[in-house]
Amino acid sequence: MKEIWLLDDDASIRFVLEKALAREKLPTRSFVHPKEVLEALGDVEPTRQPSVLVSDIRMPGGSGLDLLAKIKVQYPLLPVIIMTAFSDLDSAVSAFQGGAFEYLPKPFDVPRAVELIQRAVSESERESDTTASVPSTPEMMGQAPAMQDVFRAIGRLSQSNVNVLITGESGTGKELVAHALHKHSPRASGVFVAINAAAIPKDLLESELFGHEKGSFTGAQATRRGRFEQAEGGTLFLDEIGDMPLELQTRLLRVLSDGHFYRVGGTSAIKANVRVIAATHQDLERRVKHGGFREDLFHRLNVIRLRLPPLRERSLDIPMLTQHFLQVSAKQLGVDAKRISESALEMLTHFAFPGNVRQLENICHWLTVMAPGQLIETKDLPPEVLAAPLKPAPERSVEENNPQQAQKTVSLSADSSTWEESVQALTLQMMQAKTPDVWEALCKRFETAMIQAALLHTGGRKVEAAAQLGMGRNTMTRKIQELGLE
Repeated sequence: MKEIWLLDDDASIRFVLEKALAREKLPTRSFVHPKEVLEALGDVEPTRQPSVLVSDIRMPGGSGLDLLAKIKVQYPLLPVIIMTAFSDLDSAVSAFQGGAFEYLPKPFDVPRAVELIQRAVSESERESDTTASVPSTPEMMGQAPAMQDVFRAIGRLSQSNVNVLITGESGTGKELVAHALHKHSPRASGVFVAINAAAIPKDLLESELFGHEKGSFTGAQATRRGRFEQAEGGTLFLDEIGDMPLELQTRLLRVLSDGHFYRVGGTSAIKANVRVIAATHQDLERRVKHGGFREDLFHRLNVIRLRLPPLRERSLDIPMLTQHFLQVSAKQLGVDAKRISESALEMLTHFAFPGNVRQLENICHWLTVMAPGQLIETKDLPPEVLAAPLKPAPERSVEENNPQQAQKTVSLSADSSTWEESVQALTLQMMQAKTPDVWEALCKRFETAMIQAALLHTGGRKVEAAAQLGMGRNTMTRKIQELGLE
């Protein structure tokens, strides 16, 4: 096991951390000056480098922030936890801007410090897997069966020029699919032109689509080509087609029927060599039924229909998409990509995502800026995710998996006076009986009750139980082993 390196000019701090980490069977090596750390890093083999460095921020031998800056250049994958007795804003900001894994103000709670170091060790062990750069970013991503169906459909349409109607909720990636259909079509060498029918005022939409002649209306000071002409030989993507006014639907139908159109104010027919891909988040059949959309235009557009699944139907893809968006966001902001804990990732997979993939992308941008450390924990998630109800637990509960163990659960009443009096009475009883190690025995029983209750609540999901109890995944695993709850 790799060592945890401790850097502090205060011998008492080093001693406390050494002893606390030794109890967790974590090897340590201590230093007094930053220069010693840099020299030691240069001397050891890569396989013997530390898993984590815990460093003070202000020491007679140099600054922990200066050391952090040098380490991030030479050893970018080494997690560094910065400690300081000067808990000011500048120190915290400087630590995180320098790429610190976490900021630990003194005096600190020793168990919490050990928990933080264990978390950093865990992340260090899988750093190569989670931060490995993707050699080429795919245009679309998805392992869920519903997305595989979409990919297969794009493949089948790769040599076709037929019109396609893409349906799906807002934020599902309809324009990405339109781009993919164009890229993998015979028209790939042509241009891809997009227009959002809901974003352009009704009075201007006709001119935007078909262009206009000079003087055709007030303000038309020159002849202008419309989107159909701009997309000649390529693909025209009509987004939010369900919001197109009825009179324009008639003109669009004529273009799709005979392949010709007129500019606004024009008298000469213009031939349109354009493939049309339309998209909408609305139920067009219902719009047709209520007279809001032309039935003949609907059938003209609906030659091939692709339905994009909402993100809640492809939760299998959420971990992969989250990692991808965190990488993209970090690259855009010029910072190191953050990692996300298993508990936080599990909570994201339980979120309904009303804004779909676009909302997940925005959340990843938010986390890149707002999460306090390099590892995103459950508590770092935005309020809308934390406030959302969790999906129901699996049908099989802890009792079904291990009925004998469930019978051993220690019951504690929610009434504080009742359970406190019970603990007091049990303590007196054990002390009068001269039971050895009363503290340890009672603590084990209390921890057993808490962990079993948490596992019952989460249906046996350890990561979620640990998050709700406020402990780390590794601590939960260790406690379950120590208490014989496996």
